[in-house]
Amino acid sequence: MTMNYRIFASRAALAIALILPPHAVVAAEDDQQDRATIEVTGYPDPQGLLPDQTAPKAVSSIAEAFIGKQAPTLNAFQLVNLLPGANVSSSDPYGLSATSSLTLRGLGQDQIGVLLEGAPQNDIGYYYAYPSQFADAENVRQIALSQGAADIDAPVVAAAGGTLSLTLDDPKATMGALVNLSAGSYDQRRAFLRFDTGDIGGSGVRAFLSYSNNRADNWRGPGHDRRQHIDAKLLHEWGEGNRASLAISYNDAITSTYPSPTMADWKADGRGFNFTKTYGDGDTSYWRLYRAPFRNLYFAAPVHIRLTDALAFDSSAYLQMGHGNSPYGTQLATTGNYLGTEELTQPIALPGAVDGVATVLGNWTGRQRRVGDVSKLTLQAGNHRIVAGLWFDYGTDRVTQSYTSVDANGRPFDAWGYQDKAIRTADGRLLAYENQRTVTVTKGFFLSDSIALTPRLTIDAGFKGVSLLRNGRNYLPGPQSKVHVDSFAALPRAAVHYRLDDRQQLFANITTNFRTPNEFALYNAYYDGELVSQGTDALRNEYSVSQELGYRYIGPNLSFSLTAFHYHFRNRQVATVVNSGGALVNATINGGSQTSYGLDGEIDWRPVQGFSLYASGEYLHTRLDDDLMVGSDLLPTKGKRAVASPRFQFGLGSTYDDGRLFGSAALKYVGRQYATFMNDESIRGYATLDMAIGLHLAGLIDAQRMDVRLNAINLTNPRVLSGIQAIGSNAGDVVGRNGTLIAGSAPGYYIGSGRAFVVTLSRAF
Repeated sequence: MTMNYRIFASRAALAIALILPPHAVVAAEDDQQDRATIEVTGYPDPQGLLPDQTAPKAVSSIAEAFIGKQAPTLNAFQLVNLLPGANVSSSDPYGLSATSSLTLRGLGQDQIGVLLEGAPQNDIGYYYAYPSQFADAENVRQIALSQGAADIDAPVVAAAGGTLSLTLDDPKATMGALVNLSAGSYDQRRAFLRFDTGDIGGSGVRAFLSYSNNRADNWRGPGHDRRQHIDAKLLHEWGEGNRASLAISYNDAITSTYPSPTMADWKADGRGFNFTKTYGDGDTSYWRLYRAPFRNLYFAAPVHIRLTDALAFDSSAYLQMGHGNSPYGTQLATTGNYLGTEELTQPIALPGAVDGVATVLGNWTGRQRRVGDVSKLTLQAGNHRIVAGLWFDYGTDRVTQSYTSVDANGRPFDAWGYQDKAIRTADGRLLAYENQRTVTVTKGFFLSDSIALTPRLTIDAGFKGVSLLRNGRNYLPGPQSKVHVDSFAALPRAAVHYRLDDRQQLFANITTNFRTPNEFALYNAYYDGELVSQGTDALRNEYSVSQELGYRYIGPNLSFSLTAFHYHFRNRQVATVVNSGGALVNATINGGSQTSYGLDGEIDWRPVQGFSLYASGEYLHTRLDDDLMVGSDLLPTKGKRAVASPRFQFGLGSTYDDGRLFGSAALKYVGRQYATFMNDESIRGYATLDMAIGLHLAGLIDAQRMDVRLNAINLTNPRVLSGIQAIGSNAGDVVGRNGTLIAGSAPGYYIGSGRAFVVTLSRAF
């Protein structure tokens, strides 16, 4: 950001005298004689909204000054809700439940690459990322949202919707600690503790370690959520710009799954559509059968080394491990069961069975391991900046859908779905509806050149090639044993950046993206010994071409950005949730070709010191270019609008901080969204409002930072459906192009979260 600085000598001298001891004031005055005059005009954005950008693509971000004013319970999806194109559906006010979603420009959560310190957070099998598992907000320095194009070196394969990148705060240079204590609605209680080592023994190495514990009752229906989290970062900086760090993030949580109603359920029960509070015989809707335990561990080790004045080396190694269960309630009979296509002739043992039937916990367990690295060389050769690199990623995903008995009170014998406690067949085999293991190997290379044709004009050109291989094993008896799919995508790109003057920029880019259908599509599904869903390796990858044309203005009191965008998709993979033997599983529907275009804008005005007004907006037009194949007929969807793609979104925010009193407000409106490809069912537009007010208390006890703040989440408490969890082809019966009556099916929805208040006391030591 280019600024004119004008600090009057008297004010500077007064400030220095107040802050520094007398001997330091003298030294500072002597030092000022040797420096060029610095002038300041206007008020640079100190509030963390709309930080400066120079990339030749659309990028929006929030920084820690804004994040620090929000409720510390919010997850990364909720924090970026104000940014253009971001459509967040959250089922609980504190962001603890995994029942949530984020779309960008109408593209789903599985189309958005999520990075923490450069390491991917999406799971490799289904491409989803779960924001409640990310780093604590107190440790996040910035969240950047690239609405259209991922960086060429980003280790993501499904990012047509862009990337969401979290950057952790660096460890402090001096030893210290931070304690945050929060209490809120629905018996919410949270404690956060962070310790910074400072420079360790003069080695240049410094680190921080933090721990948080958060719990809250469900805001609707019975149950509660619990989350424990650890973040750590070790950093070493040396020489001129060399640095190496290791970031660790560990999450241990058991959270609730909020039931998603159909439109008929919503009209009948509203927010009363919940799981049952008390267990009764045969009850499969008891709340304890829908509590999801997960443990996740992430490592990221970015390294930057200047080999020469013109050559630099970067490496970003990462490791991801996770295990968890997404359970549900169901019933099993002692007889009449199948394992794949094999009929079980001997009865199975079911504790508590009545007349040969028992309520059990259905487990959908996943155990993932993922390791990878992105390495690149950057060469500055004259006016050329050349980047060349390699990416390797190896991941395994073990998915099992088994069953666990429950006691007379409905409590599962084991909530984690471990196989040693699961129900077995008479001959000792695991009774499972799904039982598979998938290995995914991703290899990529990239080459780009950024050419500074003039001091104002830069042209970028690049190419990325990505190979994705999946090998899998279906352990269920039946015609399918091994699965294999191998694909390669060529991804060229180009961009232009022109600086009109020190404050104005023009940019344009064209980018290509691809994604394969998720691993669920590879495997057969059986019911009562019959094949009900044919797995296939003849999968068509989604391929998209996107363009952006944008303008930025960065002024002393005003910053502004406007971006026009256009997409064309082949084999558009639309995210949904399907019922697989009782488990709700992430899946995709091939929606054929699709065209989207629109306009994103954001503006930040800073009329006086410490006060900022921010506004954002998006217009989005989508069009389905093909009819949708349903069975053997075509659903007449050509010309319809895409699902979960609101035509209009608006955001309005403000921040205030005068050194003693501070606060913020965030208003978001999301327009109507269709839930079916036929556009015959939709949810209406709605608005949410968050507010915060607080006091800086430093100086009352000592000079250390101490704050107290009150956050109001969803203050107006609208009773709305906030998003679509399970899309449908058509809600009502429709006659296909070939005359077949295509039966309708009801989509499922997210119920918008309720109002909550949180009080936080923050104290530094």
